[in-house]
Amino acid sequence: MIVTLIVICEVGFWVLLAAGLGARYVLRKPRLGVALLLCEPVLEVVLLIATAVDLRNGAEPNWTHGLAALYIGYTVGHGHRTVKWLDGLAARRFDGIEPPRAPKYGRERAAHEGKVWLGTVTGAVTATVLLLLAIAYVGDGARDDSLWAWIAQAWKMTGIHGLVALWYTLAPPKAPAGRDAWGNDLADGPREHQRTGKHL
Repeated sequence: MIVTLIVICEVGFWVLLAAGLGARYVLRKPRLGVALLLCEPVLEVVLLIATAVDLRNGAEPNWTHGLAALYIGYTVGHGHRTVKWLDGLAARRFDGIEPPRAPKYGRERAAHEGKVWLGTVTGAVTATVLLLLAIAYVGDGARDDSLWAWIAQAWKMTGIHGLVALWYTLAPPKAPAGRDAWGNDLADGPREHQRTGKHL
C-alpha cells in the first residue's frame, strides 16, 4: 500500500506542477497556478498519515516505510528548487524570460553546490525525524531495525553528496579564458544572471 501511495504522490506532484504552470503561463491565471502548486504539500501529508496508520495497525516496519520517509525528506529538501527550475523553463517557453542559470565555474559553482547539498541535509534531517517518530510510535525495539537502517542510509547518501560539494569547494573548475563563472563571453560585457519579474 505504501509503495502505491508513493507512486500516486509522485504522479500527483507532476500533475499538480503541470496544472499549476499551465494555469500560470497558458491560462494567464497566476493566482490559480500558485493555488494548485500549494496543493502539493497535501500529498506529503496524506503519505505521512497513511504510513503512520499502517504502522499503528500492526504492519511490520520495512523498507516501504523508510522509502516513504526519504521521499518526503527529498520533497522538503529539493521540491521547491525543482519547482523553481521548471517555472523558469516555462517562463522562457511562454514569456521569453531567461531563467537564472546555475554557475559552471569557480567559487560561484562551489557555493551553488553547497546550497544544493544543504537541501540534501534538510531532506535527511526531515527523514530522520519522521523515522524516529515512527520508531517511537511502533514502540517495539525488535521491529524497528529496518527503520534505523534507513536513517543510516539517509546520512550515507548525504555524506556522499557532501564529499561532492567539498570537492567543488577545494578544487572548483576554472572558467575558460575570457569567460565568467556562468560561461558567458566577457567580451560581451556583464550579463544579468537572475531573470526579472515575479517568479516562484
